[in-house]
Amino acid sequence: MKFEFVDNHTNLNRLFYAAISLVIVGGFGIIGFMYFEGDSFLNSAFMTVITVSTVGYSLLHELSDNGKIFAIFLIIISLGVYAYAISIITSYFVEGNVEKLIRGRTLKKSKKMKDHTIVCGYGRIGKQVTEELLAYNIPFLVIDKQMEVITASTNNKVLFIEGDATNDDVLLKAGIENAHALISALPLDSDNLYVSLSARALNSKISIISRGTDQSAEKKLHMAGVDHVILPEKVGGAHMAKLVARKDMVEFLDHLSYRGNSLTNLEEIDYSELPDEYHDKTILEIGIRKKSGANIVGFKTVEGEFIMNPTPDTKITYGSKLFVLGTPEQIKSLRK
Repeated sequence: MKFEFVDNHTNLNRLFYAAISLVIVGGFGIIGFMYFEGDSFLNSAFMTVITVSTVGYSLLHELSDNGKIFAIFLIIISLGVYAYAISIITSYFVEGNVEKLIRGRTLKKSKKMKDHTIVCGYGRIGKQVTEELLAYNIPFLVIDKQMEVITASTNNKVLFIEGDATNDDVLLKAGIENAHALISALPLDSDNLYVSLSARALNSKISIISRGTDQSAEKKLHMAGVDHVILPEKVGGAHMAKLVARKDMVEFLDHLSYRGNSLTNLEEIDYSELPDEYHDKTILEIGIRKKSGANIVGFKTVEGEFIMNPTPDTKITYGSKLFVLGTPEQIKSLRK
């Protein structure tokens, strides 16, 4: 089933025209029966209703020849008008309910969202992105212009906005100005490029991650202000090749996860997440391994440099991050 939404003003106009059509046909029938049959207003209204609706009630009296001809014309005219009006009224309420569930609820919530992630495109990659974001409990919403894709989604936790992500107005509806990150997972490089340019212009501080098809597109996306470009074919091909060349290593890395349901988790800890008494202390002074059993395997400096297996005398300063490896129980203990 395909849903096509029109704006509310157009819907109201169609509903207004349908109601006017019914009123005109009804008035025409009443005047006609009063003129040709000399009936009262109430009797003429009754005759008009049973004629237009074809319910089959008995006539109040035998119609004259002129009355019969008029009734035939009234039935012919009313059939088309009646069918049109009923279809417009029905579609108005049906589409209104669907729009309220899919669009209205989302737009209302999107205006209240802050520091959220915007996912552009709900294809195979976009759907995988949303599953990961849900697992991390990261607030996000999805922009997609294909309503059949949106309505086919069975996950009620995903908020959608129907529209073209290359349109600035749609990005503004998604709260681009208050968003923390944008993931552009559209199939065409040109669309991802356009979305990235628009997003950077509307929010200079937003973190942009985009899908790309080749290295040429990767360079152009970086020039457009994209922070990270992911090439699905390159990542997938490299992973399959490593399964042949370094099978055990790949399987070992597959056991590592960022989620809590894996045997071994890799956790990121920012300086601001540490208690005040641990600020500006060394790794040895903090004693993460001694207190939780987890291991510090990486460190990111304020300048953005990554250090593997940092030494115990490495000092945790403002803006730095720790990368910790451990079991779910160790990570839980570390968080406490």
